[in-house]
Amino acid sequence: MARTWLSVTVELLGGAGQELWPWPGRMFAVGPGHTFGELAEAINDAFARWDRSHLSVFTLADGRVVTDEETGAELATVGAGPVLVPLDMAATKVARTLQPGAEFQFTFDLGDNWTHRCVLGEQKIDPLEMLGIRPAVPLPYFGWGAIPDQYGRRWAQDDGEGRVPRRPSQPHPMRLHAWPARTQLPALDLTAVRRAIARADADGFLAAVTGRDIDDALQQVGAGIPMALEHRRTEAEPVALSVINRLTSRGGSGDEILAEDLLAALRREPLAGPVLPVDLEMLATVLETDPAVVGQDAAIDVEEGPDRWLRLEPTGSREGWRDMAAFAARQHDHTLRARLEQAIQGHGAFARFRDLVYEEGLAEPWSVFSTDRQIGRARGVLADHDLRAG
Repeated sequence: MARTWLSVTVELLGGAGQELWPWPGRMFAVGPGHTFGELAEAINDAFARWDRSHLSVFTLADGRVVTDEETGAELATVGAGPVLVPLDMAATKVARTLQPGAEFQFTFDLGDNWTHRCVLGEQKIDPLEMLGIRPAVPLPYFGWGAIPDQYGRRWAQDDGEGRVPRRPSQPHPMRLHAWPARTQLPALDLTAVRRAIARADADGFLAAVTGRDIDDALQQVGAGIPMALEHRRTEAEPVALSVINRLTSRGGSGDEILAEDLLAALRREPLAGPVLPVDLEMLATVLETDPAVVGQDAAIDVEEGPDRWLRLEPTGSREGWRDMAAFAARQHDHTLRARLEQAIQGHGAFARFRDLVYEEGLAEPWSVFSTDRQIGRARGVLADHDLRAG
């Protein structure tokens, strides 16, 4: 598009008995066919005029006024000052009335006299280049300064007499990147996730994870990403990227391995090592319990086919204790966190912790959290032997 649009700078000088400095301002893109009425509406939008029942008047440098027909007729009868021939703001086009560089005035509310200085830019603009769109009405595309309220209100219920409300002791959760809270998000149904994975139901899998808080179940959710990419690649790609980024950010045991595997699936590349079909949750359980005895009196004799077997050292209970400590540390309630941390001290820690999480209604979050960490560790153990879980 050619540079046929106007750029109009509008600065608010003052009103309602106050002089402003520095002047807050906005810059507007105004098309060849836009009227002064449309510009007035855009200015009032940009300068936060909630009550539009007041009159608006443009005054040009040659003394002419542009306003609505009724107001124009009244102004024309004033017995002082220059003789006025008002222009109808609903029909008068800005581009046909003013030349580049022209300065003019806009007044909103003839009682409070919110006065604006308006200046037409010397150079015309291309709206597609400046805004990325060709708007149907004048549109602000740049601005500065704080806009005063039309009636001087400082907060929603301000009647002009009350005290300013006390500032909250903590910033709003939105300022702390803690909104929406997890309690506001729909709970993740891991049963539905696992069922969809088992059935290779990509639609069901994507529906089960979309809009849910998955951060404590990334290993479990990640297991379904390759299947979803295979059957519904277009819909699954943004979910896959999100899970990859979350795994990289979390950085727990096995998270980097799973992120690499999902990235390979996203790129349609082979995994970094041989794929071993294994139930990671079962493997995790085995690794964190007492070692199984194999050999002469066992049902399986590993000596008969040593190349078929992989020796994995069990981790025992120490990792489980670390899971409890990590779960306790992430609790926002100081009293609950202290109780959980006390519960895992000394003999009987696992039983006390289990009883407390059930008592506090944390059994489900704990199960999701601990299972995900166990699966991640099992995935990491396989990767240590250059194997990938499949």
